[in-house]
This record gives sequence, structure tokens and C-alpha cells, in this order.
Amino acid sequence: MRSAVRGRGRARRVAPENSRPVTPRLAGRPALWAGVALLAAGCMATPGVGGVQGTAESSSSFWVPPVRDTARRTARPPATLPADIESRVDSLALTDLIDIALTNNTTTRASWESARAAAYAYGSARGAWLPTVDGQVDVNTLKTAASQGRSAVRQTIYGPSVNLSWTLLDFGGRSGSIGRARNALLAADWTHNATIQNVVLQVESAYFQYLATRALLEAQRTSLREARRNLEAARERHAVGVATMADTLKAQTAVSQAQLALETTQGQLATTRGALAVAMGLPANVSYDVRRSPGSAPPLRVAASVDSLIDRALLDRPDLAAARAQAAAADAGVAQARGALLPRIVASGQAAETYFANTAGGRGSYSGSLAIQIPLFSGFSRHYELQAAQATARASHARAEGLAQQVVYQVFASYNDLKTATQRVRTSGDLLASARQSEEAALAQYREGVGSLLDLLSAQSALADARAQEIDARWSWYIALAQLAHDAGLLDLKGGSAIPMRPDTAGGP
Repeated sequence: MRSAVRGRGRARRVAPENSRPVTPRLAGRPALWAGVALLAAGCMATPGVGGVQGTAESSSSFWVPPVRDTARRTARPPATLPADIESRVDSLALTDLIDIALTNNTTTRASWESARAAAYAYGSARGAWLPTVDGQVDVNTLKTAASQGRSAVRQTIYGPSVNLSWTLLDFGGRSGSIGRARNALLAADWTHNATIQNVVLQVESAYFQYLATRALLEAQRTSLREARRNLEAARERHAVGVATMADTLKAQTAVSQAQLALETTQGQLATTRGALAVAMGLPANVSYDVRRSPGSAPPLRVAASVDSLIDRALLDRPDLAAARAQAAAADAGVAQARGALLPRIVASGQAAETYFANTAGGRGSYSGSLAIQIPLFSGFSRHYELQAAQATARASHARAEGLAQQVVYQVFASYNDLKTATQRVRTSGDLLASARQSEEAALAQYREGVGSLLDLLSAQSALADARAQEIDARWSWYIALAQLAHDAGLLDLKGGSAIPMRPDTAGGP
């Protein structure tokens, strides 16, 4: 039974108590439901990157990058060689390697660009001594409504203007800012020099290590030929009945050991060659080779004392000079922060030409002022900035002092390492000579039938070890010399240095 409730002249139907509530009928609208589902899924999905999912599908699966990103990440860096070097890429000298490294190394390019940025910042800071002039063109339209007997007015005003502002006098703010930028430029330049020396040292160390490995490979080939010669002799003696089968097996074992050592060194040679290519800023698999070494030069002794080299390092080390320049920049920052607490005298002026629409000619105007700007209160921010600048300056000076102590130690250590390397060259040379004589005597005795194969193999093993030690000592001496030149700040662009040397003929330390 239906009932009606009347009110305000209208009637509304009231559903019976046992009837169901009235709801919209969406069951017959599948397209609408699909749109709602897609919208909800889009809101809940992970944002995509480059057309792929933003994350992996699960915690146990890989994320697949976009195709474009994969191509960019797998692009091989270009190998740049100077034009005059490409024709002799298979016989490069040390100077060629250093030239290639300084051309391709990313750290030297980065340090150079940082120095250029600091130079531009210094030029910008020096502009504080000059006035600031700005031009402006204004166009203003004004319209008033008519009221109380006045008619409506519509007017357009336009014209150019020039504004000038010039700080005539301050108490260290500008000079502190300029000094800070200047010393930051010096620090960037010294850092660039230090970066170049680091690259040169890296190339030299990799170069001498490669030559040492190549020399060791040649020595092991000689040892392998000697081992094979012993094997043939043992077989011949066994064939005529003057040697046992055990001698032949021992000789065969020596050949296998020599072959294994040779193959191991061949792998090390490829590794050191790749390390040298990386030091030059090239891919490790680039095709090149270095010039054959003319031979082992006699070891040299440093003619300068360690104290004189330390004094040179404290003056010439570029990284130490950079640290001192940074400390000076921090001191200038203190002056800049202190100047912000003091008054400034500023002159300003303006000149303008005003034109009215539909009116011929313009009207000129100008103004000028001279003001003393006195900082009174800024929430103590300027005082805190001064204290922060002072603390930064103290920290910069402490870092410079600590680096100076490290420089002294580094020169002292590398100087003694070079002395030790010189002694090792001399001792390893004596060891090689005695081992060679011992091997020759054992070989002669074995051929005459009065010596055993075991004595010959032992002598040849000692000779092989002596060759390896002599090679390592000789090329380690060159690395030690380069390290001393680097630590003293005397390493030049060609890998040489100004360290005075003399031939090691006295045999003393």
C-alpha cells in the first residue's frame, strides 16, 4: 500500500518499510566498469621510465632497462690519438704515452674546466669595483572611470630609463669577495698541476711495470730453452746408458715448470699492457705497443740531500700550494663576512624619458642619491656567518699544515726507497753474475759426466730466480725515481725531473 506525505504544496512518495533501497543500475554498463578498472589500475601502477616499467616485476627478478638507455650505456668510449702518433702506434716511447694520457685522461680535462670556471668566477667578482647600470623600458596604460562631473581618462605612458648603482666605499666586503675568488682560482690552477703530475706518475709506473713484465717474459723464454736443452741431454745420456730414467723425468719436470711460468707471465703481460692503456685514457683492448728498451742503464744516485728535496717539495708541490691557496681564500672569506657587518656608501641615480600617447615629444627626468647603508639587525645571521667563516679558515689552515707534514714524510720515504732500489740493483746484478757462473760450471760438469742432473737443475733454477730479481730491481728503480720526483713536486710533462743525479760508482749508500 502506498502513502503520500504532503508538504510545501508538493507530494513525495515514501517507500514501504519492507522495500529495498533504490540504487543505480550499472550492471548493464560493462564499458563504464572497464573504464573505472583501468583508471584504478593506472593510479596504482608503478610509474614507467622510457616506455618500460619503473621497477622490476618482483623482488626476485631483474629490472629491464629501456632500449635507448642500454645503447647509451654500452657505447664504447672513443680512442683519441694525436695525428703524429697514429703512424707509429706500435712503437710508442714514454713521451708519446704521456702525451696520449694528457690528451685523453678525464681527470685532467675536469681539473682544467674547473680552473676555467674559477677564472670566470674571479672575473665576475672583480666587477664589484665597477658601477652597475641597468636599462628598462616601461609601457603603462591608465584608465579612470567618470565620476562627479569628471570625464573618463585613458592615457598610455611609455619610455626608457637607465638606473645606476655604485658602491663607493665599504670596509672590506668587496675586497674580501674578490680575494676569495682570486685564491680559489689559484687553488684550482694548482690542483690542475697536481692532477697532471698524478697522471704522469700513473703512466710512468704502468710503463715501467709493462717493460719489467716483458723483460721477465724474455728471461723465462731463455730459461725454457735451457730446460729443453737439458732434457735433450738427459735423453741422450739415457740412450747410451750413462743416465737413469729418473734424470729424464726430472728434466721433463723442469721443462713443464718453465713452460708454466712462461704462460703465467704472458697473462700478466696482457694485464699490464691493459693497465697502461687505461692510464693513457684508452680502452684496455686498444691495439698498440711500446718501443723496445735500449737496455739496462747503470743505476744513478741522487746528488741532492733529502733535506733539500723536502725544502723543494714544500715550495713546489702543487697540491700543497692548492691547500695554502684554499686557506688564503678562507681568510678572504672572513674579511668578506666582517665587511657585511660594517656600513657602505652607495651612489645611485636614474635617468628617464617619458612619452605620452598621441602627444608629440617626450619629457626627460633624472634623480640621484648618495646613501649610507648601515646594517643594524638581521637576526644575528651576519654574526653567525662571520663565526662560520672564521671556523672554516681555521680548518683550512689545519688541513694545509697536515698536508705539509705528509709531504715531508712522503719525500723522506720515497728518497729512502730510491736508495734501497739502488742497492737492490747493485746486489741483484752481483747475484745474477754469480748464478750465471754457477750454472755454467754445473753444465760443464754435467757434460763431462762428473756432475749430476740435480745439481744442474738446481743451478739453473737459481739462475732463473736471479734473472727475475735483477729485472724487478732494475725497473723498480725507475718507478722509485718517478715517485721521488712526484713527491718532490718536480715531475714535468715529459716524465723527467730536475732532481740532480750522478753515476753510482762508489758503491756506497
